Amino acid sequence: MSVPSTSDMVPISFFTQQSVEDHGLEKALTLLYNRYKDRLTSLPKEKGWFTETLYLYQGFWLESERVTSAVTVMASQDGFQAQPTDIYLATLQKSGTTWIKALAFAIVNRTTYKTNSLSTHPLQIMNPHRCVPFVETEALFPTYVNGHSPRLFSTHMPYTSLPQSILDSRCRVVYTCRNPKDVLVSLFHYANRLRDKSLGLMTFKEAFEMFRKGLIPFGPYWDHVKGYYMAALERPSEILFLTYEDMQKDTVNNVKRLAEFLGYPFTEEEAAEGEVHKIVKLCSFETLKEVNKHGMVGAGFPNDVFFRNGKIGDWTNHLTNEMSQILDQLTKEKFDGLDISF
Repeated sequence: MSVPSTSDMVPISFFTQQSVEDHGLEKALTLLYNRYKDRLTSLPKEKGWFTETLYLYQGFWLESERVTSAVTVMASQDGFQAQPTDIYLATLQKSGTTWIKALAFAIVNRTTYKTNSLSTHPLQIMNPHRCVPFVETEALFPTYVNGHSPRLFSTHMPYTSLPQSILDSRCRVVYTCRNPKDVLVSLFHYANRLRDKSLGLMTFKEAFEMFRKGLIPFGPYWDHVKGYYMAALERPSEILFLTYEDMQKDTVNNVKRLAEFLGYPFTEEEAAEGEVHKIVKLCSFETLKEVNKHGMVGAGFPNDVFFRNGKIGDWTNHLTNEMSQILDQLTKEKFDGLDISF
């Protein structure tokens, strides 16, 4: 995921106004790579989805040469400073990241950006990824002005790889997971849109084999999900565990639950005025897809790449019966004894 360029975006008061170009994204990534290259060379590696290489770091596979990558994770661990009022939205790629960003942003900022003035709402003007920055990108350039609270971040990092300051701050973390078969299908299409052209296109069989072995960015899938699930059991007041499927099936009540957890519950007056339903509509796949038909989130990242399908069960159009059974068995084994269902 690329950092959005702020040079042509509608200013949001709590973002700094310095552009990616001013900071020099490519230069910043090169400097980070040079800082950590000695550590990278000692890590096991495999073929990547978006770039040539995946590195095994702290038990998880991370891409090279990307904004959310091995070097930006290392840099975040070394320097990111969390605040107790922060909110973090954690996901594995293609697990509802864009949707949960939109929902959390709309909930937290609903008094600042009225949903009854949709034409001027940031989510009607820009991609949700422009509204909620990644923790991983903070190593390249900060996004929030001093004193802003709460800061709203997202991350693909596994729970055990989060910067220590996040774990120590007792701030709120929302984790969203999704059926692994739908994650595989979505990641396959996403990667083929964005991967380095020199690598050629992936076949679905190739993607399946890599997925089942855990060779995906920030994977293995099952370890990523289990890490946050166990943490949510230990710290339920600080970590909310959601599934994409539950969010889809009962969006209204789950949005209320999300707002409550974030510390921004809907009042009786807001509920009576239909505020919950307005936010659900504002953040719906159909609405966001229409807004993001054109334009770019950042260099090489078309807005529409984040809005391919969004449906539950698209895996039935791609997986063979044998593939489905293999992933079902893996999921059963990995999640044995855990109350995780899709």
